[in-house]
Amino acid sequence: MKFDSSLRYEEFIGHQTFLYGETNTKKTYFTAKFIQFLIESKYFDPKEISILDFAPPQSIINNNKIGGKIKDFYKGSTKCNTFFFKGEIVPPRLKAKNVRELYDNACKNFKKTYIILTLFNDNPTSILIINDISIYLHIGNKKLLLDSIKKSDTFFGNSYYGSSITTDFTNLFSLREKRLVEYLVRKIKNSYFTG
Repeated sequence: MKFDSSLRYEEFIGHQTFLYGETNTKKTYFTAKFIQFLIESKYFDPKEISILDFAPPQSIINNNKIGGKIKDFYKGSTKCNTFFFKGEIVPPRLKAKNVRELYDNACKNFKKTYIILTLFNDNPTSILIINDISIYLHIGNKKLLLDSIKKSDTFFGNSYYGSSITTDFTNLFSLREKRLVEYLVRKIKNSYFTG
């Protein structure tokens, strides 16, 4: 189903919602707007909103905006229960010159995302937000991710799903990512394609 920006954010409360699509299709923007709605319109306690931000810092590569954190789109998100890790996420395909570097980048990202998913599982809140799930899915286990999603009353997440980030040696890597995103689309009832 295509995501329509006129959808009412109120309808997402108490449900699992998943946005997926190409780079530059406002996935992180809409996710940040949902957090803003929760805090400013519904007056949810920000500490009941856990944010797991797996996105790399925003950069422009080949005229494409890649990555971007939720706080880049809504400063108020810093009041939420945000899980931090040391260092930054690396866009694995874009920062690799060969297959070995690709998987080295993905492994480093996995260690960071796995730690904060586990921390959330140990101390869940009623609302879970995950930005850029595909970063975890490159190496990660879908069961741990789904367990985390089930622990919250409201889940809102997004993932890259496209073909704009690709090179000769990333085909198998991208295929795994695509299949796992499609698996999540089947598992999460409110899944919306952003383009």
